[in-house]
Amino acid sequence: MSPEPTNTEAIRVISRFEASSGIPDEMRADVRMLGGLLGQVLRESGSPGLFEDVERLRLATIQAYDEETDASFRRAAEIADSFTIERADEVARAFTCYFHLVNLAEEHQRVRVLRERAGRPGREDAADTVATAFARLSEEIGAEAARQRLDGLRFHPVFTAHPTEARRRAVSSSIRRLSELLTQHDASSDGGSEQRRALRRMLEEIDTLWRTAPLRSQKPTPTDEVRTVMSVFDETLFTTVPHVYRRIDDALRGEESGASAPVVPAFVRIGSWVGGDRDGNPFVTASVTREASAIASEHVLRGLERAIERIGRTLTLDAEDTPPSAEVQEIWRRFAESEPRAADEIATRSPSEPHRRALLAMVRRVRATRHDAADAYRDPAELLTDLRAVQRSLADAGARRHAFGGVQHLIWQVETYGFHLTELEVRQHSKVHAQALAELESGEPIGAQTEEVLEVFRAIADIQRRHGLRAAGRYVVSFTQSAADLAAVHRLARYAMGDAAPVLDVVPLFETFADLQAAPAILAEAVGTPEFRERLAATGNRLEVMLGYSDSSKDVGPVAANLALYEAQRQIAQWALGQGIELTLFHGRGGALGRGGGPANSAILAQPPHSVDGRFKLTEQGEVIFARYGEPAIAMRHIDQVAAATLLASSPTVEQRTSGAAARFADVAAVMDTASRERFFSLVAADGFAPWFATVTPQEEIGMLALGSRPARRGLSVESLEDLRAIPWVFAWTQARINLAGWFGLGSALEAVGDEERLAEAYREWPLLRTMVDNVAMSLAKTDERIAREYLALGDRDDLAALVLDELTLTRAWVIRLTGGERLLAGKPVLQRAVQLRSPYVDALSLLQLRALRGLREAPQNAPHDPDLQRLLLLSVSGVAAGLQNTG
Repeated sequence: MSPEPTNTEAIRVISRFEASSGIPDEMRADVRMLGGLLGQVLRESGSPGLFEDVERLRLATIQAYDEETDASFRRAAEIADSFTIERADEVARAFTCYFHLVNLAEEHQRVRVLRERAGRPGREDAADTVATAFARLSEEIGAEAARQRLDGLRFHPVFTAHPTEARRRAVSSSIRRLSELLTQHDASSDGGSEQRRALRRMLEEIDTLWRTAPLRSQKPTPTDEVRTVMSVFDETLFTTVPHVYRRIDDALRGEESGASAPVVPAFVRIGSWVGGDRDGNPFVTASVTREASAIASEHVLRGLERAIERIGRTLTLDAEDTPPSAEVQEIWRRFAESEPRAADEIATRSPSEPHRRALLAMVRRVRATRHDAADAYRDPAELLTDLRAVQRSLADAGARRHAFGGVQHLIWQVETYGFHLTELEVRQHSKVHAQALAELESGEPIGAQTEEVLEVFRAIADIQRRHGLRAAGRYVVSFTQSAADLAAVHRLARYAMGDAAPVLDVVPLFETFADLQAAPAILAEAVGTPEFRERLAATGNRLEVMLGYSDSSKDVGPVAANLALYEAQRQIAQWALGQGIELTLFHGRGGALGRGGGPANSAILAQPPHSVDGRFKLTEQGEVIFARYGEPAIAMRHIDQVAAATLLASSPTVEQRTSGAAARFADVAAVMDTASRERFFSLVAADGFAPWFATVTPQEEIGMLALGSRPARRGLSVESLEDLRAIPWVFAWTQARINLAGWFGLGSALEAVGDEERLAEAYREWPLLRTMVDNVAMSLAKTDERIAREYLALGDRDDLAALVLDELTLTRAWVIRLTGGERLLAGKPVLQRAVQLRSPYVDALSLLQLRALRGLREAPQNAPHDPDLQRLLLLSVSGVAAGLQNTG
């Protein structure tokens, strides 16, 4: 084994690395403090020498990253291989804990910066806010037209339970408590008793994090997944979304905001597939869908109950100074008549406070709605009628700040969430529908699967009766390949319930390359059917179409898929415009770049004309949900950014720039499409590719992680790429530090064009190419060629390994040439800092994972897997996912 550096050298190496990472002083202090507390926990853990072993590997991987020499890399690998299996397990857990703490420190720094900017006029991030987008739009099309666009604005994230969140809910809860303690530590005086108390509690919480089993012992049920998503609503979204509306209204109207009716509509809608998506998940049944809806409704009604009560108790406005309107008096009269005892109790506490009494009466009625009791509200519209009556009464009596302050927040919450919270969507594969129809039309007794298909429609009808049409009704058809696939849903609904079938908005999902190309013709035929014509008439010609990013990328590679998705959107948008249809494109994007991930706002501004038109809907899943919506300040910033891009995407200058560039660089796109697909197929269509892929990545082992209720593959084994779901395809390449699904083929595509000056012009002026190249730069920055070579060497296929490495080199070179600078992300220092801060520590986990993977691969064929090696592998998978902040 190579000699290890002395303590003096160690300090020098670590100090140099920290300085080169460009970490802000406050964040560096947080990372050091949290890392120091973790070190104390490790020293106190009762495992002799653990802290010293962690430090040895940490220093070695930092030195290997810093020096970029084979000798230093080998030294780090030798240390990882030298541990006993028990010690390797502990070290993997320690690095995973460290990543959770670094992620927390980085999130804390983001919140710190956002709060500093919010208090500073003319702040740096004002360029991508709704207020700035509205001002820009007003300059282009006039204030009245811009106001109409603002009125029609819609941002619709849809939370899914796709298995991409590697950390346990218990770990997430521990991190959230640590976040609160870190905030308390910041707010307390240096060395004071409050700061010491916060440090002591952080130490206790980090000890909890260390001692909490990092791996789930069993897969979560669909109901568990529903409750996990509810935690984001409870802790963030219910209160944050109205604050987003208020902040935008403040920016648009200044001091007048809160004193008169707002100009900002309730433009956010939250959708959910959790408990509704049964495509490939046999555990999502009709009863689960009913339960998911009931859980969501319970959460929102409890939230509304508390919010109305909180505002109601502050309305201690005397009737003499603030007289109630006849409407408010009628609200009270009806309540007193139906609930005399409750009315007496409220009246005793609020003797001359009519507005307070009216809101407290609403609290009782919302509670009755939650319990489905006699005095329940029929629907959210009835509650909104009461709230608006109170608002008008307060405004007419001169209490305008109350009318358009707290009461307006309640109105926004009801408009956004109704009594259902999330608009639950059902998804099923077109083949399942075809099989069910064949059974039903055969005249033979139907099987359990077909009965379950029919029961889903009854569940949707029950939910609509209980919570309203918005609560459920969208039915997404996976792998839509014909208009008949969409008509099948309506036929099955009639089989299930006849004329009592629920109201359905059937949404086609086009996923493969061929399906994207066929989409306009399929839609043209579908809207001619009676069911679609009837629904279009009822909704004002609204139609939703979903596009799948994951399977199209796995189908033809990321470059060709991006180009195909753009062209499909352009054609569908033009077709809808010609038909007078108000189109909403639903983007089935994953968290990783290989599944359509990346910054949403830049992607929106790169879309074809009329494909957005003020409406943006997308899937949000796994770690992305918590990263974007788990912290209030970050959630507000994200919603504001995406909404701003959605509003601005339909401005004449953006549409002209996008369409003009697409036409001007059509020849470039054609060359890139052909070259990238050829390169992609040369890899994935090679003989033996699927088993080679399963050997050089932990793809098979990822299926053992209890990430979600949904199976990771479509069959019992993976014989070809078609058998594998997109999430493990991306996840496995990420774990191998190759990230192939996000970039493979781009280098060959750019090389085929060849003209660097023309490509540089395209990068500057063509938003689609710029977004693609910038996303690939992020993906490449998280790769590590030295570690990638170690994984590829497991497969004993030098030809395929060389293909991957050659394309990696070519793609990196072209991306650096187009983006400028000497290294990846040279123009994005914040992203570069995040990658540099993590990379050497991820390397440590990758080396431990390689050790486990080699042991498993070298075992005799048909021999049982070594459970200790298997556990080490799964621990390292969880840790690498935390370090890269990415799974699938």
